[in-house]
Amino acid sequence: MSLSFKWRIAAAYASLLVVVLIATSGLLFSRFRAILYDQARQRVNTTVHEIVQAARSTDPFASQDLTVESILPFFTSANLETWASPSTFVQVDTLAGYPIARTSNLGGIRIPPNANLSSAHDTAYRTIAFDGHSVLVEDRLLRSGSSGAIIHVAEPLDALERTLAATRDTIALVLFGAVVAVIVLSFAIASRAIAPIARLSRAMREIGSDRLDRRLDVARRDDEIGELMRSFNDLLARLEEAFARERQFISDASHELKTPLTSINANAQLLLRWGDRDERVRIESLETIEHESATLAEMVNGMLTLAKADRGDAIPKEPLSLAHVAQEALRSCAARAAEKGLALEYDGTDASTIVEGDAHLLRQLVGNLIENAIKFTTTGHVRVALGADGAHAWVEVHDTGPGIPDEELGRVFERFYRADKARSRDVPGTGLGLAIVRSIARVHGGTVEARRSPDGGACIRATLPRLDPTLTADS
Repeated sequence: MSLSFKWRIAAAYASLLVVVLIATSGLLFSRFRAILYDQARQRVNTTVHEIVQAARSTDPFASQDLTVESILPFFTSANLETWASPSTFVQVDTLAGYPIARTSNLGGIRIPPNANLSSAHDTAYRTIAFDGHSVLVEDRLLRSGSSGAIIHVAEPLDALERTLAATRDTIALVLFGAVVAVIVLSFAIASRAIAPIARLSRAMREIGSDRLDRRLDVARRDDEIGELMRSFNDLLARLEEAFARERQFISDASHELKTPLTSINANAQLLLRWGDRDERVRIESLETIEHESATLAEMVNGMLTLAKADRGDAIPKEPLSLAHVAQEALRSCAARAAEKGLALEYDGTDASTIVEGDAHLLRQLVGNLIENAIKFTTTGHVRVALGADGAHAWVEVHDTGPGIPDEELGRVFERFYRADKARSRDVPGTGLGLAIVRSIARVHGGTVEARRSPDGGACIRATLPRLDPTLTADS
């Protein structure tokens, strides 16, 4: 069974610190032990040096040319007692390993010879068992020709080993406490570090489409976890906004679809009851069904266009003349304008309005603007103007209708929204025209805005990224 992320972090952190603590403790103990042994060797070496110097001083004329024969008379047990102490033992042997003299504290114990001594290696250190205790021995070979002597100076290591044992026990105790503290603190730190992620996980599990207003408290965090929580809050805000738009869209679509469907259903019932008896009822019912069906089809097509525009990555794009697109849209709307007695005017240039986009969608963008202007204009004219401004090309549609109230200018591009609610049933349409315009402009990297027209009505302006005409002249 795999461990949780918290336990893995805690275990890794604790293991690393424990290894570091053990390695550091071992290194410190080893270094302390080496220092103590170096001090012990220095003490016995000092004693050996003093003995040799004392031996030299017995024959001042031999100080420059010392021979073993000249100092052998010095090595007597009485002379060696000068360096005897409870912690220092001295013994002098012949080259064959037989004791010449030794301190009385040795009693009947003899320091064994060192077979590794030679003229090339006349000094050696060793640790031996001495009367049940460990002692450090320095062996010094003094040799001249075939004669010579071996000096042994020994120091018990009992105090050193007791010090090392006490130090080892203290380090072990401290290390044990440190390891326990490290393990406890590692799990505590891991728990503290993972707690925000756990809260985030719980919040994510608890949040549904009906609880998107919840937010995580990030006021006290200014680290990576806080950044993650802020990102999650931003995601929730975007989701809440998207769900609100979708709910509003579904509500508006249901409301808009309800009227034509109710009308179609009512007229279908009239046909069932009176269609065979009353010719007028049959004709009016069929005309109503035809009209409402066309409205439903228009509304569904509008929703499909919105969905296509929202999937901007699926739209193929090519260089297009915005002026040419606008002229095609004008021709398609001419009959509708003529029915209402409105004049369609065009004011634009061809060369400077090259954009990249989908021809069908851009025709629908301009066509929807023109049809919307015709829809709300009873007398006068509808004027289409084109132009370019630096890196952008734009198309404007002006009308001489009632205009748009200032407080409604920011909402006319919402789906199913109509500024003049009193006339919403008198003016044909689905309420999706300008929403489609905004989506098409957005998917082409452009924007759309509404304002009052100098002609007295409304002005809708769509702005799109402009291509350099010189780059597309040969295409």
